[in-house]
Amino acid sequence: MQDADRSRTDTSPNPVNTARRWRAALRRRPGTILGVGVLAFMFAACVLSLPWTIGTMRDGTPRYADGVPAQGRVAPAFWPVRDAGEIARLNAMIPEETLREIGDRHGLAPEQVVRATSGRAGMELRGAWPSFSLGSDPLGRSLLIRLLAGGAISLTIGVAAALISVAIGTAYGMTAGYVGGRTDAFMMRVVDVLYGVPYILLVVLLAIASDAVIEDYLDRAPERRAWVEANAAEEARVRGITGAARDLLREDPGLARRLEAEASARFPLRPESDLPLGLGRRGLDLMVLLGAIASVSWLTTARVVRGQVMSLRSRAFVEAARALGASGPRIMVRHILPNLAGTIAVYTTLTVPQAILQESFLSFLGIGVKAPLPSWGNLAAEGLSELNPYRSHWWLLLFPCLLLAGTLLSLNVVGEALRESLDPRARRGGPR
Repeated sequence: MQDADRSRTDTSPNPVNTARRWRAALRRRPGTILGVGVLAFMFAACVLSLPWTIGTMRDGTPRYADGVPAQGRVAPAFWPVRDAGEIARLNAMIPEETLREIGDRHGLAPEQVVRATSGRAGMELRGAWPSFSLGSDPLGRSLLIRLLAGGAISLTIGVAAALISVAIGTAYGMTAGYVGGRTDAFMMRVVDVLYGVPYILLVVLLAIASDAVIEDYLDRAPERRAWVEANAAEEARVRGITGAARDLLREDPGLARRLEAEASARFPLRPESDLPLGLGRRGLDLMVLLGAIASVSWLTTARVVRGQVMSLRSRAFVEAARALGASGPRIMVRHILPNLAGTIAVYTTLTVPQAILQESFLSFLGIGVKAPLPSWGNLAAEGLSELNPYRSHWWLLLFPCLLLAGTLLSLNVVGEALRESLDPRARRGGPR
């Protein structure tokens, strides 16, 4: 077994050579350095600021949901405001005490100060306007805070879903490739069938179905309905009526109301704290969304890993381990899996943007992350409705889409550079 382990180690990727190839890929692709920088900034800004963005204010409201509706749709602080109507609206948001102080300095009454649009009084008013770095949403909440909190949610779901899907694909592909034969043929036909199903439609159906299950568990409607029908059937038997219980309920509205009232008393609504895992409705929705994305994102990884395993299982170190009596699971974990580390790392990097895009798309449709929790997807959906010919609040759509596009592009660039650094065919310049 020691000889087999030594053989496996000799054929494993050399970390020093891998690091050199990675640096060479960076030199060949200067944009990769920018991509790494963008990713590092996004993760640091969104994830590290999460304890602050989800922290509660004095009234118990989370910071990402805190806002004054009167300060809604305020443009970013760097954007000049020239519209007279918007200037008047912003002046009206200034506290009366501040208006009185500015009026005393310029010999004006507060009613005159609030109408000032130019001059020194106007400049002082502009300095007292409510200021938001990236603007505010219709409810007066800071878009920057919501982008940071939404980015943390989108990135966490994307990375976690990608890791789960890669783990599933790796285990599935290794099993199919190592066992081979009819087992391999059957497992790959399953993959082919799943490839034929519309990808995003499957995720949507899983998310909707799980949401319906959670809703039924909380409101207990199936239990109340079953109890009402059972008691209606008993009442029909007592009355000597033949027919379905539902017919009796339609013919006797008073009985239906009485049974429904008793059912509501017997089966009250469950609190969200009774949900499994103690995550609450929002937390469970996020877990369901994570599982839905991960459960359909592993197909490509499974195919690639299967091909790699089929080429590795005939290598000398695998034959040596098999001759020494090593079991199949031990060979796959101890000898084959380390040689797949590069491939797995590449496909993990390339799966993350796909998972983030799926979460954003589902949230955009309203079946992913639900308000008031923010994500880049539902923030973009909210911003889309703010574009109109009369007055477009462009920042509500631009910034979520900009952050999402920049993150996805950076992830794809870094993943492609990593694939090139670990792919021997790419290093030799051969066909891919």
